[in-house]
Parts: sequence; C-alpha cells; structure tokens
Amino acid sequence: MDFELIGRDARSSARAGKLTTDHGDIETPIFMPVGTAGTVKAVHQRELKNDIQAQIILGNTYHLYLRPGTGILEQAGGLHRFNGWDKPILTDSGGYQVYSLSARRKLTEEGVTFQSHIDGSRHKFTPERVMEIQRSIGADIIMAFDECTPYPCDYQYAAKSLTITNHWLDRCFEHLQKVTPLYGYQQSLFPIVQGSTFRDLRAQSAEFVASKGADGNAIGGLSVGEPHEIMYEMTELVCGILPQDKPRYLMGVGTPANILESIALGIDMFDCVMPTRNGRNGMLFTSEGIINIKNEKWKDDFSPIDENGLVFVDSHYSKAYLRHLFAAKEMLGSMVASLHNLGFYLWLVKEARKHIIEGDFSTWKDQMVPKLIRRR
Repeated sequence: MDFELIGRDARSSARAGKLTTDHGDIETPIFMPVGTAGTVKAVHQRELKNDIQAQIILGNTYHLYLRPGTGILEQAGGLHRFNGWDKPILTDSGGYQVYSLSARRKLTEEGVTFQSHIDGSRHKFTPERVMEIQRSIGADIIMAFDECTPYPCDYQYAAKSLTITNHWLDRCFEHLQKVTPLYGYQQSLFPIVQGSTFRDLRAQSAEFVASKGADGNAIGGLSVGEPHEIMYEMTELVCGILPQDKPRYLMGVGTPANILESIALGIDMFDCVMPTRNGRNGMLFTSEGIINIKNEKWKDDFSPIDENGLVFVDSHYSKAYLRHLFAAKEMLGSMVASLHNLGFYLWLVKEARKHIIEGDFSTWKDQMVPKLIRRR
C-alpha cells in the first residue's frame, strides 16, 4: 500500500492525498460507508459504485465471523468475491463490538471471551485469532485488535486498558507475519491509538503506534459520548505525533461538521453508521442543514431533497414524496434517504479535497459548518 500527499491547506493541517491498494486508489479525505455484515444497509452495490461513487467500504470482523463465518468466506474467495465489491475494503477488528457487549464479555490480557448476540454461543477473540479471521475475510486494510474504553473512564482503568492494547498490538504484528494472505493481494494492518480523554495516555499511545512504522494509523475510542471539544483536542494532539506521510483514520466519526473540523486537524479517513442509520429514521443531511423528513412541514414541499442542485438519487424524489414514503412505511423511503445521506457525505469530503488543493479549504469550511449544523 502506498500513500501520496497531493496538497495541504495553508491555514490548517488539512491534507489531500491518494491511497493506493491492490483493489484501487482512494482519494483522501475520504468517507467510508459502513457495511457491517458485508452490505451497506438498504443500498445496492451498483448504487455505491455508480450513483455516489464510493471508493472503499467497511466490513466488520465480529459480525462476519459470526455470520456467514470464515468457512463460507474462504470458499467464496474472500469478502470481495462474496459480496461482489471489487474496490478496496477495510475491516474493523471487532474490538468496538466487544466493547459494546460489556454485559456479555470477559476481558483478560490474553483476549476477550464473549457471547454471540445472535444465539448466545461463547467465543474467544485474541489478537492472533482476529488476525486469522481478517486474513479469511480478505480486506485490503485490517485493524489491530484493541480495547475501546468507555466515556467517562477513570485514569487507572484507561492506563491499564492501554497497556493491554499495546501488548495486543505487538501480538497482532507478530502473528500477521505467520499467516499469509489467502487471496493473492496485500493486506495492510493499521494500529489504533487509544488512551481515552487523557492527554498523556493519548500521547503515549500515539508514540507507540508511530514507532511501528505501519502503512497507516487509526485513532479509536473517540465519538463514544465525550463532548466534541474533547474529541477535537485529542485528535489534534494525536495528529501532531503520528507520521505525516501515512494516512490517519478517525474511527466512527461522525456528523458532517465533525468531519470537516477533523479534516482541518489532519484526518484523512472516516467511517460512521450515521448516514444510513439516521437516514432509515428520516434524518437527511443537506448543504443547507439537517431535515427531519417526517415533519408535517414537508408534506407539500415538492422541491428536491437538497435545494442546491446536489442530486444523489433520482431527481424526481421530492421532499413531499419522500415524506409520503416514510408515512406509508414503504421500504423505498429508507433506501432513498440512506443513499442520499451517503452521497452527501461523499460529496462533502470530495469538496473538502478540492478546496484543500485549491488553497481555500479553511475559508470554505468556516462557511459550511454553520449551515451543516442548522436544523431546518
């Protein structure tokens, strides 16, 4: 994998780059639609490719391990062949899902024993096992196994957790050398910076991660309930330590405004379930603010979903029609809203990239953010 910096913003740490993988190039900054179980909910592959031009999607180790299982994925020739996506894929390690199953898990320095949310069966994830599972899935970018700490979190717990995460990272790198790729292309391991909201722990983690010389690096454990100001503070601190010549991935973030502010701090890659999850519940992101399409005010508004000419789905879908679909509980409503939101997110990072290269990103961002957070 290769990463090339194309441009920088003079007034911030924003960068434009190109990430090259064996399944294609990724222009950064980039937003990655989340396909937890091998599919982006309510969106066809052809729409991802052709309508909104997604360059990379996510899968999740925990969910794909449980269903359909690594045996099926290996028989298919990996996730790319299983789901028909021929562009890059990134897989999360499952650490966040294990974190969310706190009532169903037991964590030790060896690994995590947990119960399946599907049938209650018991399983064990170790760094070694997670590397093997991600080899079976076959993503281009794979994540180290870590523990995501909750917010709020006391210092003692965060410090102990970071010690475990660092130890697990060493084991991930060591074991990855013992299990070769299964499908004839390279897989790049990204370590994850943790440390909760404590500056010294975050700095320690970032320095440890940077020392590994990985193809790229991630920042985890943010966007878990902490105020946005703290998220930005931790992100800025970590970006000042991680290598300048490697991509930086802020995991699980976030709103359109979060993304622009984080790009300004030096982040290159993002993922979040918000576009599709909120879309399925009638929340739409537009260039003029946030719309709850279920509200009565839209029932006779026949204007396009986005009034500034941004069309990510068929142009005949007006606000009134989309509201009708939700009122009638038609599945098409969730599909249109999800595709629109994903299209808007991808448009937003593409515009950010354009303005970074043109040299006016900071001015453009300062104009966009107030509009993006406005409730309409």
